[in-house]
Amino acid sequence: MVHPTEISNAYRPILRSALSVADPGQAVHNVLSRRGRVLSAGRFSYDLDRYRSVRILAAGKGALPMARAVVDMLEDAISGGVVVVPHRSDRSLKKIPVLSANHPIPDRNGVNAAERCLKEAAAAGPDDLVIVLLSGGASALLPAPAGNMTLSVKQKVTQLLIKSGARINEINVVRKHLSRIKGGRLAAAIYPAASLTLVLSDVLSGDLSTIASGPTYPDASTFSDAVEILKKHRIWTRIPPAAKRVLNSGSRGKIPETPKPGSPVFENSKHIIITDNRRSVEAAEKQARSLGFNTMVLSTSIEGEAREIAKVFGAMAREIHRTGRPVSRPACVLAGGELTVTVRGRGRGGRAQEFALAAATEISGLPDVTVVGFGTDGRDGPTEAAGAAADGTSI
Repeated sequence: MVHPTEISNAYRPILRSALSVADPGQAVHNVLSRRGRVLSAGRFSYDLDRYRSVRILAAGKGALPMARAVVDMLEDAISGGVVVVPHRSDRSLKKIPVLSANHPIPDRNGVNAAERCLKEAAAAGPDDLVIVLLSGGASALLPAPAGNMTLSVKQKVTQLLIKSGARINEINVVRKHLSRIKGGRLAAAIYPAASLTLVLSDVLSGDLSTIASGPTYPDASTFSDAVEILKKHRIWTRIPPAAKRVLNSGSRGKIPETPKPGSPVFENSKHIIITDNRRSVEAAEKQARSLGFNTMVLSTSIEGEAREIAKVFGAMAREIHRTGRPVSRPACVLAGGELTVTVRGRGRGGRAQEFALAAATEISGLPDVTVVGFGTDGRDGPTEAAGAAADGTSI
């Protein structure tokens, strides 16, 4: 059984177990294998002798370790590509250039990186294989403004969406329809080459059309959907006129829609989710049990305002502390999901830090209670922190 003095530090090995499952490089190795000239990926296999070249296009917070894993396995077959990571990330990689861009608000470096990806995609022919590696943050790292939009317009729309409390799937519907690379458009650029997309899922349900805004996956949403989302969150009147023109033109059929399910551009396109939130929560629960905790997984698909969800966890902590319900002490309650924040001030942080801070007010004065919020991709909002921990003494 866990000793009370150990509880405040017990979250560290529990989080490490969650992170081990979310490790991008290891997740790639768990899915990919090579025997001679045959590459296996889940139920798919690729005879490398059939392809003139193999290119890698990678973007996201986990892009570099994912790309390293593929390069280590296929170095002799790789002929080009590009990897895009957030600023201040490691950029050492053999064979392929690594570019950096800003996250979560896109910058000029991201525009250049997106153009580089589209150029590499267009250079692939019917005898080529393109391996696409996507992880959290790829949407922001690959801005390719549609129509006559400028980068500043894209930045303004992104800022409004992030602060509005919109869910990630809603944000990405808008992003897709203001982009030349998202919502299946990268697949259209790659076609007729074959493509294999490996995805580190950072969204609920593993919706491939939402992860990284689905650059290689069919998009069922429309320009009209994007307009309705902006109106729902009361920011339609605040977005720049250039973005409105694109969305209104698309709604009237004057701009081609994103590629839909059944489009021929996806004929040679395969996708695999290599790990996700659910698997991290399961690993954390297993570790917690091994440490002597009585565990309960509340959900792996929690959504809502971080400060409101924190109140629920705080109330549960008080109930466990007072009555031993719904799980007896020593207790470890786990959950995963996609929280949101409606920004009301000028504070700096992310969803996980807001959750921990709000929870701290709920558990203030309770001994032997710790609440932790963190992102498995290692970066919570526009900060260098992965999240935060709070206990009964924090306030």
